[in-house]
Amino acid sequence: MADNPSPVSGAPASAPGASSLDRLTLPETSILGLVKHFGPGMILMMTGIGTSHLVTAPAAGGRFEYALLWCIPVAYIFKYYGFEMAFRFTHATGRSVMDAYSTAWKKWPLWYVLVTTLVQCVVGQAGRLGAAAAVLYYLFLEYLGVELPIAAFGFVLGLVAVVVLMFQRYQALETMSKVFAGMLVVSSGMAYFAEPAPLSALANFVQIQIPGGSWLILASFLGLLPTGIDVSLQASEWGKAKKVGMGRIRSELESQGLAGRFDAFAPSKEALRVDTSRFSDHTLEYCRRWFHIGLWDFRTGHFISFLIACIFLLLAAVWLYPSEVAGNEVIGEIGQVFSRSLGPGMMVVFLLGAFAATFSTALNYFDGWPRVVGACCRNLFRSTASLQGIAASELTPEHRSRWYSEFNIYRATMLFSLVTASALIAGVPRPVYLVLVASALAYFIAPVIFFLNLYYCFTVIPKTDRLFYPSTFATWFGWISFVVFTGMSFLAIMNRVFGIALFGA
Repeated sequence: MADNPSPVSGAPASAPGASSLDRLTLPETSILGLVKHFGPGMILMMTGIGTSHLVTAPAAGGRFEYALLWCIPVAYIFKYYGFEMAFRFTHATGRSVMDAYSTAWKKWPLWYVLVTTLVQCVVGQAGRLGAAAAVLYYLFLEYLGVELPIAAFGFVLGLVAVVVLMFQRYQALETMSKVFAGMLVVSSGMAYFAEPAPLSALANFVQIQIPGGSWLILASFLGLLPTGIDVSLQASEWGKAKKVGMGRIRSELESQGLAGRFDAFAPSKEALRVDTSRFSDHTLEYCRRWFHIGLWDFRTGHFISFLIACIFLLLAAVWLYPSEVAGNEVIGEIGQVFSRSLGPGMMVVFLLGAFAATFSTALNYFDGWPRVVGACCRNLFRSTASLQGIAASELTPEHRSRWYSEFNIYRATMLFSLVTASALIAGVPRPVYLVLVASALAYFIAPVIFFLNLYYCFTVIPKTDRLFYPSTFATWFGWISFVVFTGMSFLAIMNRVFGIALFGA
């Protein structure tokens, strides 16, 4: 994931002691340049496109036709700043937002994130692996006449993902996944326009309906579209690992007194701040360009993800309704949309794209959640902090040999997720149900992460920093979004946990 532009010689220094900063190569910001530099934002959205789009959206359309269409824009609009603030924080400080969590009283956010992430490693990963396994289950059953347990497919896929990540072959597989995900986008668009939903159905974007029995899907939409807000923590870690913009020059800024030296065991918000007012014009432009690339990276993925979610709900409403859209053969049922609309050959295209999308989701989570666990540990335990780092370039023999190093905690968490998620799939071999439960779990976790991402952006980034501090609109709408989202979370918890049927019973 690293994308490290090399400095160029010959650039004049504009401030004493800042010559190396003023020789930084400015990234290209043309359309092709933006696409070339896209990374964490697109990975974040690829992480969501797998299960929520291929399973939850068709389940909504097949069971309730167009009634839940309104929920898609609500999820994307009111969760936007929960994600963006994590990106903004990393670009503004060069640090992960997880480091900011250590400044709270008794470091309670880190303990909270650690516990909930370990739960997600089990339940959440079971949902993702189950969806990918369902694709292979249908492929083997339909084309080879072989019926194997969903759990067997899940374990094999999880093992492949872990091996790929252990041996750092992620980049090649990511490229392949993008190609197949592109096939899914193209085939989905073709299938939709072959038999588009009636224009009258689009009125459901603004007509709020909550049909009986819709709670779990409603909570799943709001929890995992475009993906769970807890993934913003993974994105912040990915952004830091990319080592561009402020993340690349942070250590040099510290040595020049332009940023504090952060110590997780004497944490302060002041030590996280960066004084951009003292930057040379060239250094500021370098950081500005990478920040804008990061924003467009995220926004582009956010918009594409929105379109795909809408298309899959509408396709299911047109071709599958009324249908339960459940069971081990759910992918085959969804795939019938493509056979009916575009011909039998397009089923194969859909299956390839569906497998790539669902497997890349599981793969990204096998990397992302263990990164978050490692980040929690490096900010909670001195022994881990003394051996922090996951990238190969950061590792020493001691990193590899000590069980408490961040690298080994990352790998141990990955194995824990593989074993427990596979066991859960074996115990509950119902891929749609697991996806919906995992989505709802993300929904309950999200408000706390949402609040913390907003809070630390507003309290760490200096208000005088016109580049990175949120605009007036972002400030107001960010907090309004948090209130709305938290209110919806409260209603859902009352309904599901306490049995108070406020809606969608």
